[in-house]
Amino acid sequence: MRFRSTRPEATADSPGVVIPETMRAVVFDAPGDADALRVASVSTPDPILSEVLVRVVAAGINPIDAKTRAGRGAAGAITGWPATLGYDFSGVVVAAPYESHPFPPGTEVFGMTPTPRTPGTYAEYTVVPSLSLARKPASLSHVEAAGVPLAALTAWGVVVETALAHAGQRILIHAGSGGVGHFAVQFAAYFGAHVIATGSSRNLDWLRELGAAEVVDHTTARFEDVVADVDVVVDLIGNVADDTGTRSLEVVRPGGLLIEVPTGAWPGFRDAAAARGIRSTGYKVVPDGGALATIARLLDSGAVRVFVDRVFDLEQAAAAHRELEKAHTRGKIVLRVSDD
Repeated sequence: MRFRSTRPEATADSPGVVIPETMRAVVFDAPGDADALRVASVSTPDPILSEVLVRVVAAGINPIDAKTRAGRGAAGAITGWPATLGYDFSGVVVAAPYESHPFPPGTEVFGMTPTPRTPGTYAEYTVVPSLSLARKPASLSHVEAAGVPLAALTAWGVVVETALAHAGQRILIHAGSGGVGHFAVQFAAYFGAHVIATGSSRNLDWLRELGAAEVVDHTTARFEDVVADVDVVVDLIGNVADDTGTRSLEVVRPGGLLIEVPTGAWPGFRDAAAARGIRSTGYKVVPDGGALATIARLLDSGAVRVFVDRVFDLEQAAAAHRELEKAHTRGKIVLRVSDD
C-alpha cells in the first residue's frame, strides 16, 4: 500500500501518523440489487475547509442505503461512479483542520456524512463536516456507536423537536422495534409521553422494556381497532405495507399530528390528513453534532440504549443489505470496517 507524506495537520497532536493514498471501500458501479456491492481499492478522501478525516472502525447501515443502491433514495445526487454508500460511522480522527480544533487527531468520534455529496462510510476513511461530529459515548464500543447517528438523530428530530414529546401526550409509533423506532420509543418515554408502539409478537416485551406503555402486535390485530385518540402518530412505514399511513388517520384526534418519515412511502399524506382536520409533516434527518452530543450523554447515562442486531465485516456488505431488506431487523445492522 502506498502512503502519502505525513500531513502537518494530521500530526500536530499525533506525531508519526501517515495516511495511505488508497483504502478499501465498498462500491457499486450502477444501481442494482445487493450483489452490485463489491470491495475495491479507492483513493483516500482529502478533507477541505472544516472537514475532519476519520479512520472508520464501524459503519451503520440504514434503509436509505439500500434504496440508494437500488436507484431510489439519494441516487439522484450521485455524480460519478463507482460510488460508496454509508452515512453512519464511529472511528478515530486522523486529520483535523487546525491545531486547536475541538476534535484533534486521536479523538474517538461518531457522526454522519453528507453522502453522496462526499464518499460514504463503507470505507476505511471518511471525511466529515465538523458540525456533524460528536465524541463517541465512552460507554459504547465503536460497533455500538456506529448504529446510533442517523437513526437516533431522526428519532430525536421527530419525537423531541417536531412532536415536542411531553407528559400527558399520547404518541403512536409504528415499527417501534426498528432502527429509528427503538430510539423514538425511548425518547418519547424519556420525556414523559404515553407511548403506544406497534411491532411483531417477538418484539412486544422488548418494546415494553424500552418504555412503551402499550404495544400492538401488528400480526394479530389491526391497531385502529385497539387504539384511539392519539395526539401524534410517528409513521415509519407509510402505505407500502397494508396502508398503515391511511389507517393511522383513523386514530389521531382532531387537530393531532401525523409525522410521515419514509420518503415517497405515501405521496398523498398531506391532503389526506388535511381532509380529516389533522396536521401533518414529513421529516428529513439533520446531521447535527450538537444534538448527537446530547444523545451521547443520554447513552452514557443509561437513559437510552442502542441495540445492534447483526454485525458484518466490510467484505460482507452485500449480505448485510440482503439482511436489511428482509425488514425484520431489531435495532440496527452494522459493518465492522477495521480494528478498534
